[in-house]
Amino acid sequence: MRILGLDPSISSTGWGIIEMNGNRLSYVADGFIPTSAKDTLSNRLHSIYTELRHIIELYKPDEASIEITFLNTNPETSLKLSMARGVVFLMPAIYNIPLFEYEPNKIKKALTGVGKADKKQVETMVKILLPGCQPKNNDSSDALAIAITHCNLRNSYKDHTV
Repeated sequence: MRILGLDPSISSTGWGIIEMNGNRLSYVADGFIPTSAKDTLSNRLHSIYTELRHIIELYKPDEASIEITFLNTNPETSLKLSMARGVVFLMPAIYNIPLFEYEPNKIKKALTGVGKADKKQVETMVKILLPGCQPKNNDSSDALAIAITHCNLRNSYKDHTV
């Protein structure tokens, strides 16, 4: 089974693909979708849409997973993130791919055993759990962590389908 992990952001949406065969996980690919702050919001969202469409068509994931996002104190930032999340939510639906959502502390705990782990600890565990993987940046590392979490928790979190 192929899993797509997604870490949405208006500036750099992370993505990661892993393969799950029984209890064994293997790295397939990862990356991020950068957008320029100089570009219009609609063009930035279109870039995310276009790149995710390409990723889904190329890697053909069976399921997708995303992190639950909490609102930022800056309303404008929260609104832009919500728009990026909307695009990220839409893409799996277009391809009839089930999408699952996990809380940030569940992701950290699933990988490190600690719900308040920092990004470096999470990235270290991603590299340990997916030998040969060298995430492109923090966003793609987070996306891979989300995909790993889904593989580990998917049977007990069916109610988290969004």
